[in-house]
Amino acid sequence: MTLPDDPKLKPPCFYDDAVSVVCALRQAGHVAYFAGGCVRDTLLGLTPKDYDVATDAPPQKVRKIFANTQAVGAAFGVILVRMGPSVVEVATFRSDGNYSDGRRPDSVRYTTAEEDAQRRDFTINGLFLDPIENKVLDYVGGQDDLKKHCLRAIGDARARFAEDHLRLLRAVRFASRFGFAIEAQTAAAIGENATRLKGVSPERIGDELRQMLPPPTRAEAWKLLWQFGLARELFRFLPIRPDQPMRFDGSIFLALSPGQTVPFALALAAGTLCTLRQSTPAADPDYHDIRPWLSKRAIHTQVHALRQALRISNEESDCLSATLAGLEPLLTDTPSTLATKLRFLGQHTVNLSRQLLCAIQSCGLHTARIAELFAAFTELAAWPINPPPLITGDDLTAAGLQPGPRFKQILNTVYDAQLEKRIATHQQALAMAMNAAK
Repeated sequence: MTLPDDPKLKPPCFYDDAVSVVCALRQAGHVAYFAGGCVRDTLLGLTPKDYDVATDAPPQKVRKIFANTQAVGAAFGVILVRMGPSVVEVATFRSDGNYSDGRRPDSVRYTTAEEDAQRRDFTINGLFLDPIENKVLDYVGGQDDLKKHCLRAIGDARARFAEDHLRLLRAVRFASRFGFAIEAQTAAAIGENATRLKGVSPERIGDELRQMLPPPTRAEAWKLLWQFGLARELFRFLPIRPDQPMRFDGSIFLALSPGQTVPFALALAAGTLCTLRQSTPAADPDYHDIRPWLSKRAIHTQVHALRQALRISNEESDCLSATLAGLEPLLTDTPSTLATKLRFLGQHTVNLSRQLLCAIQSCGLHTARIAELFAAFTELAAWPINPPPLITGDDLTAAGLQPGPRFKQILNTVYDAQLEKRIATHQQALAMAMNAAK
């Protein structure tokens, strides 16, 4: 079986297969251990999602030992090895040279496990495990920090973040995921280097946030992003008022479905509204009225900004737009029409939009209106949702009308009447359309 070209698509790595890789490397006369996150998770009593192996065998030797391999980072000593149903990442112990691009080392030198540990990001990720003897090798104090629930950079924190700027976000992700406190010097270095995020590719930032914002621990991550000044850099393409100091008011985001994992698009929707609100003076009416940020133009601007900053996919963009769309007409000063409510309930993202409405209400915004809406949604539970339209554009053309911009308006008017049960037959719908076309 051929390994996938994209390492992100590699199959899962199972414990027994990873142990087999370690054994094969040792039988060939090499040192080999489990390394990094799998060791950390094991010591925390968690089940690792995969197992990485570190060895003193150079990449060329790894490829000779195993029959099915793929070089995904040979310049950095990384080889993927097929073992049974698993794909195991095997990396040669290395010491890194300078990081001129803030992402990858300009050069590497193959070395020992002890030196390899020193070039990693955080002490809790710098551990090795001998799975044969069940022995931990700790050259950086990672076990002690795990016990203390402390996230600490290895060595000089400023140097670690200068090497790879994405580590700024990784620090927040690990601290929030595990509920760890960030050690003082590490925390200071994050704040000092926050502006370096501008140099990180949007794809890498997006991947970090996809792991950070959907889980139930997202509230703590959101607080840390603002505490260290990272959020301002992440959302710099949003229409944030440059003259307004940003303060932390994460109410909408923090109120979003506590204790539950949510889709990334929903987390972005809440985070975007929260960010725009935070950049608005409390005396400004917009601070208490989020409708200006829910217009079609505002949503388009927000989605475009997030595509720039995070390279979100088309699917994520569509989900984000749909989640926000439809909220504005529901929150008007006058009660929304029955058809408006039914159209809202017919959206494929209605459950996400309802979660967002709950978060908005929990913050004391539009509380009475949202309470009325949820009461109405309960009453409409038995109504048909998304019934097929009684007429289409083809029917209008067959009736002698010329296709044009008015078609959509006419069909929407007729469909609203159908939703509200004011018409029930094809003939009634066509008659209404012809009358509207006069």
